Amino acid sequence: MDAFSLLSSAGGIGFAVASFIVVLGVVVFIHEYGHYIVARWCGIHAEVFSIGFGKELFHWTDRRGTRWRLAVLPLGGYVKFLGDGDAASARADLHELEHMSEAQRARSFPGAALWKRALAVAAGPGFNFILSILIYAGLAMSLGIGSDRPVIGTLDERASVTAQGVDPLQVGDEVLSVEGVEVASFADISRAFAEASDAQPGRERFAVTVRRGGEVLELETTAAIPPVVGAVTPDSPAEEAGFRPGDRILSVDGQSVGAFADLQRIVIASGGGEPVTMVLSDGASERETMLTAKMQPYPTPEGGIEMRPLIGVTAIPRLAPEVVTPGVFEAVEIGAIRTWQIIASSFAYVGAIIGGEADSSGLGGPIKIASLSGQAAGAGIVAFLGMIAMISASIGMINLFPIPVLDGGHLLFYAIEALRGRPLGEKASEYATGVGLALVVGLMVFVTYNDLMGL
Repeated sequence: MDAFSLLSSAGGIGFAVASFIVVLGVVVFIHEYGHYIVARWCGIHAEVFSIGFGKELFHWTDRRGTRWRLAVLPLGGYVKFLGDGDAASARADLHELEHMSEAQRARSFPGAALWKRALAVAAGPGFNFILSILIYAGLAMSLGIGSDRPVIGTLDERASVTAQGVDPLQVGDEVLSVEGVEVASFADISRAFAEASDAQPGRERFAVTVRRGGEVLELETTAAIPPVVGAVTPDSPAEEAGFRPGDRILSVDGQSVGAFADLQRIVIASGGGEPVTMVLSDGASERETMLTAKMQPYPTPEGGIEMRPLIGVTAIPRLAPEVVTPGVFEAVEIGAIRTWQIIASSFAYVGAIIGGEADSSGLGGPIKIASLSGQAAGAGIVAFLGMIAMISASIGMINLFPIPVLDGGHLLFYAIEALRGRPLGEKASEYATGVGLALVVGLMVFVTYNDLMGL
């Protein structure tokens, strides 16, 4: 147990709130710093850099004349540039601009070239994506990644015990084939087990050929990914149905489950929306429960995203590959792929809600984020950093939506200005900003309502 876990067990709600403040504070600071530093590089002066809204707790003014402030409500932040009429840079302060010298106007946000304004606005989400990529890259380099060699690096004791009490596989075994299907990479191992499960649903025994110490052995073993619950997603159908880590799923709607692939196949075939009956075992007793899968975004092997009915449990892979340390460039690539998966899955989920393929109960606001932040911090520094990376990527994506008052709305206005050769009229800008503000406030009210309904 690390320091995060100890504080979590002692802190309760206070720890969750503190974790939320840290997560949001880091993400908001990076976002606003992106706006600030790129604008500064472009010669635009920032008057105020604020983390939080409302009453000021403390501040200091740097040698460039920027007031750095921390406010009492930690739900966002802003950078107010010279010449801005408001904190969102949605309009210019015309009165202030009229009384500026040419040199001052050149340092103002409204007076800057269009490309400079666009670059400064885009830098906020951009820095969020960079933070996410760097965190995932750092985790990959510090923890390592799985080798592609078909060699067993570790065996998970929670899922590796067979009916005879001894797992025939050993660490260091090179897997040559599964049920007669040759494997060339570690990913091929899980794929071959899954294909064997699909060919004979419910099977619990599999023939495996391995090379051990120069000797080729024919073994019989259980599934590479058994139907054992590793973790339960908060607010998921599985949590509502009482699933617990370590539970073994024995059957779904009367169909035997011998591998996690069986569970996935049956749930996907159900299509979601209709309840299914599951029989679980905790090792001492069996129990029956019902749940209804929900449509959620799911990463495909090709790197895409699709909507699938999910119940909210993760598996315990029995076999894990050898761990290798990636180089810097490979780690950054891994971070970029993971960040893109978060963005793509978020878009897929929003699209599914709009298309009626998924309900909106999964959308969460400050309360849910605080709860998840506390849980992540309680799980340790790695999970907490992962939470920061996920929130950072999500915040960056949301801010690129083409809604006035968000960064994406500003960029839309700048695109229109580039096409027209002049900015939108003041009335049109005010109307669009009002509509955008109403949408954002409405969304905040909705997700907060979701949070309260989930308590």
